[in-house]
Amino acid sequence: MNRRQRSIIAGVALSAVVTISCAINPVTGKKQLVLISEAQEIQMGREADKDVVASIGLYPDQKAQQYVQALGSRLAAATERPNLPWTFRVVDDPAVNAFAIPGGFVYVTRGIMTHLNSEAELVAVLGHEIGHVTARHSVSQISQQQLAQVGLAVGTVLSPKFAQFGNLAGAGLGMLFLKFSRTDESQADQLGLKYMLADGYDPRKMVDVFRMLEGVGQQAGAGRLPQWLATHPDPENREAWATKAVASLNRDLSGLAVNRPAYLRTLDGMTFGENPREGFFEGTVFRHPEMAFRIEFPAGWTGSNQKQAVGAISPEQDAAVVVQLSSAPNARQAAQQFLSKEGMEAGEPIGQRIGGFPALSSTFRAKTADGYLVGMVAWIDYRERVFEIVGYAPEPRWPQRNRAIAAAIGSFARETDPAVLNAQPRRLTIVSLNHPATIDALLREYPSTVSPQIVALINGLQGASTLAPGEGFKRVIGGPNR
Repeated sequence: MNRRQRSIIAGVALSAVVTISCAINPVTGKKQLVLISEAQEIQMGREADKDVVASIGLYPDQKAQQYVQALGSRLAAATERPNLPWTFRVVDDPAVNAFAIPGGFVYVTRGIMTHLNSEAELVAVLGHEIGHVTARHSVSQISQQQLAQVGLAVGTVLSPKFAQFGNLAGAGLGMLFLKFSRTDESQADQLGLKYMLADGYDPRKMVDVFRMLEGVGQQAGAGRLPQWLATHPDPENREAWATKAVASLNRDLSGLAVNRPAYLRTLDGMTFGENPREGFFEGTVFRHPEMAFRIEFPAGWTGSNQKQAVGAISPEQDAAVVVQLSSAPNARQAAQQFLSKEGMEAGEPIGQRIGGFPALSSTFRAKTADGYLVGMVAWIDYRERVFEIVGYAPEPRWPQRNRAIAAAIGSFARETDPAVLNAQPRRLTIVSLNHPATIDALLREYPSTVSPQIVALINGLQGASTLAPGEGFKRVIGGPNR
């Protein structure tokens, strides 16, 4: 959580000391412990939305953004909470996931969009996330946490240990992935089915969504965000539940909307998988084509490439190294900004060269709510930018970590490998078939730069499945030449 989120939640938590109330849940009609008004919920959502945009980033395709916004708005208008400022966004992340935050802010990753095969499937996902908002699942979770914190030092409880020294590993996104209960997930599934039916979509496509998500769960994930199964606890066998729920409807479903062609047209040309232009890891080495730099993190540390920073955390999670751009125009001013922070103890920065470029460096000691952090920081003037590299650990652990951190900072260098500098992302293209074909035949005729298993998964094809003439086939082309 960042400072804005902490201040909002802290204020609400303190007000709970004076007022504790119950509200009527708009979905169930039952009383629910809620310490947050709808106005506060909306404000929390607006603030957190800024963090989503900054930390993850929006997918830069206005056509896709407008498509998802229009679809989601129409669904939400017929729910129990139509007057929320509903906002639907596509975030630029390869993970197969979707999430919602309080106040009517719903997000789908480009990763999940490339794995879905129809508008009806996207509606099933949006409906599930809308259900979390209409049933106030996030608000209820926050309220319960706040009630438990009444009488405690709110600032201490809500302050993440290293937040002031970098946005590493999604530290600012804590509120976005509150752990829903299996009961909440089951209710969101039921509401998603209800909403897609109310809008005239074929509910059988919800079964296809859960089958795809199960397939994705068997693969190694990638991206700034976790995959769906890591953030949506399975209340039961979702595919079996959806199959049974659809069968129990006992109605003719043949005329309900699927809209596969329109959906696939929206996907044509979409980035697939990780975008190497935003930087990528090769073992412990991080390489960035756009900014043309490289840095080697300590062996065994876990790397994380965020929108505004890249870094690595030690196996014991007691130390970190973070690389980010400074807003200052030069290294000298960047050093002044950093070392003048409240609670900071440091000497005069020392001039040196790192990777052949002019730089300043300093050690520091900083007071936090959890004790002292000790660290090393460097500011490098490189290509009209100032790179700030910070390594730190709690004071007792610094003697065991300082060598590895110093080596990481000193490894910063210009990236010169043409294969890295010219790396391009994979993209999804849609092939319109003029003859029926099996997945094996399609793989021979339209080879992809991902595995046959992934091609089958993103097309919803299994075994001897056949696509009919006129249907679109997803093919993945391009990608890094490494």
